[in-house]
Amino acid sequence: MFLNDRYGASHILLPALAGSQEAFFTNGDDESLQRAWALENGLGEDASLADILLTQIEHHKTDVFYNLDPFRYDATFVRRLPGHVKRKIAWRAAPGRIDFSGYDLVLCNFPSMRQLWEKQGARTAHFFPAHDPELDAVAANRDRDIDVLFFGGYSRHHQRRRQILEAVAGLSSRRRVIFHLDLSRYTPLAETPLGWFGPLRAVRRPSAIRDVSARPVFGRAMYAELGRAKVVVNASIDMAGPDRGNMRCFETMGAGALLVSDSGTYPAPMSDGETMVVYEHPQDALEKIEQQLDSGSWDKIGWAGNRAIREEYSKKRQFERFLQLV
Repeated sequence: MFLNDRYGASHILLPALAGSQEAFFTNGDDESLQRAWALENGLGEDASLADILLTQIEHHKTDVFYNLDPFRYDATFVRRLPGHVKRKIAWRAAPGRIDFSGYDLVLCNFPSMRQLWEKQGARTAHFFPAHDPELDAVAANRDRDIDVLFFGGYSRHHQRRRQILEAVAGLSSRRRVIFHLDLSRYTPLAETPLGWFGPLRAVRRPSAIRDVSARPVFGRAMYAELGRAKVVVNASIDMAGPDRGNMRCFETMGAGALLVSDSGTYPAPMSDGETMVVYEHPQDALEKIEQQLDSGSWDKIGWAGNRAIREEYSKKRQFERFLQLV
């Protein structure tokens, strides 16, 4: 059911998505899922989530352990892996100090992030998200009723994003603008009188943003919204370095919407004016979005983005690259 929902599908390797018997996929932090498996396989009710995951790996006779959550399963866990695990590989594309000493490779598509891990003693390699072919049907729809869409987090780590969203929200008087925000848990309190002063102000939404806000969406619900959008705004988090090309870029281009994203170093074929549009500052984002909507060129560039991402970053090419690294 989780795989069918396509949440995080950009990062999930082809054999897992295809249901191959070679692959065993699980969400190690999903207690309901993991305890259901443990019950079916005779583990006691007091087994920890780490112990359950280790038992799954032993049951599957895993050769390659690929972990998308090394913050939770760091070197302490890796040292407990059984001997039949010949390769231990992690993906990480966010800052933070992690003990990678047990992993053979740490994968990332951001060169600056790889340098950070290498300084901490990790061996790294270039790897990338991939286009989810389920988005091709979404991209085929060109009759779209949302002019500008944003979806993503809104927290104290998103102050630059707040400035950009506040500027873009100014279009709402003449365009249909929707922001699906995954709010900080402190935002409801921050938007009471208690939030006017002090640290809570960092997560309080300006009225322009509140007026266009909607509940967060994920998986296929997110895909459905992408299929309704002409333009999708992307804004990196405050802690990001110069590298760009996060999962949101892959999903937006894969869905055939026009990606309008902040300036930085993008991988080919993310090219300003050809397969996407880059802005320099909040007012620039506002002007470029309006220009694309007025001229109708969002359609041409959005369609070119879908074609480029589909060809360059297919699931087949992603898995072939993974096997090379193994």
